[in-house]
Amino acid sequence: MYSYYNENTIIYFDGAYVKASEAKIDLYGQSLHYGYAVFEGIRAYKTASGEVKVFKAKEHFDRFKRSCELIHIPYNFNNEELVKACYKVLEMNNLEEAYIRPLAFCPPNMTLKAASETHVMICAWEWGAYLGEKLLRVMTSSYQRPNPKAFKIESKSAGLYVNSILASQEAKEKGFDEALLLDINGNVGEGPGANIFFEKDGKIFTPPPGNILPGITRATVIEICQELNIPLEEKLFTTDELKKADAVFYCGTAAEIVGWDSLDNQTFGKPFGESLGKVIQQAYKAKVLEKEFKREAIPA
Repeated sequence: MYSYYNENTIIYFDGAYVKASEAKIDLYGQSLHYGYAVFEGIRAYKTASGEVKVFKAKEHFDRFKRSCELIHIPYNFNNEELVKACYKVLEMNNLEEAYIRPLAFCPPNMTLKAASETHVMICAWEWGAYLGEKLLRVMTSSYQRPNPKAFKIESKSAGLYVNSILASQEAKEKGFDEALLLDINGNVGEGPGANIFFEKDGKIFTPPPGNILPGITRATVIEICQELNIPLEEKLFTTDELKKADAVFYCGTAAEIVGWDSLDNQTFGKPFGESLGKVIQQAYKAKVLEKEFKREAIPA
């Protein structure tokens, strides 16, 4: 089992910096019993200048606040202070390349009423690419993404990730690396913790918002396509269309950019190393490290 902290690890907890091993929560907490909590996943990188930078910290904490508001968790925090707390946690734990996890959670409340107050915690640990470096063998999951009329799916809510655990575990039990979830209408949705893009005939496609959690990394990929003049379209599509793609990749803060080997054991028309996805992967790495990216790397 991966060890996320030790006896010396320091976290930010309700305005103070305390040892993770000594921090305490109430076993009657509403978040523990009902999954009524919100979190973020953020990465810090040691950039080309040698300075440690938290990538898109403002965007992540803007979404953190919005997620809480969508599900009626009180948000009385100052985002600028929370960003500073991220840097302090990195410094106190001597971390340069790290994954940062803010969590907003609620005190004891066994009713189904919204919380009246909130706790906040920020921790960090060293973590490589969540899905690894190799190309992924993906299967279409028997689980769907939740109905957007049943939940605020654009909120990064803790309880919603039971759906992700079920889909990911199903895939691994069947010998695949990861799952692909469809939406309630049978269109391609997203991965358990990542958004999807595919390439066809020199153009990139991705599902539109509405049935997915539109990630910060997803927005960065769209930004990269605009910067590199790579045509991109948001549209609904099925697995039948996806299986005819030239190349496919997942993206997310934890996963970064990771290419697919196959979907349901069917491979794609182009080696990922020769795809636009590979170019975007390289451009993304350059962006987070604040390095220059040479556009001529784009294949013809």
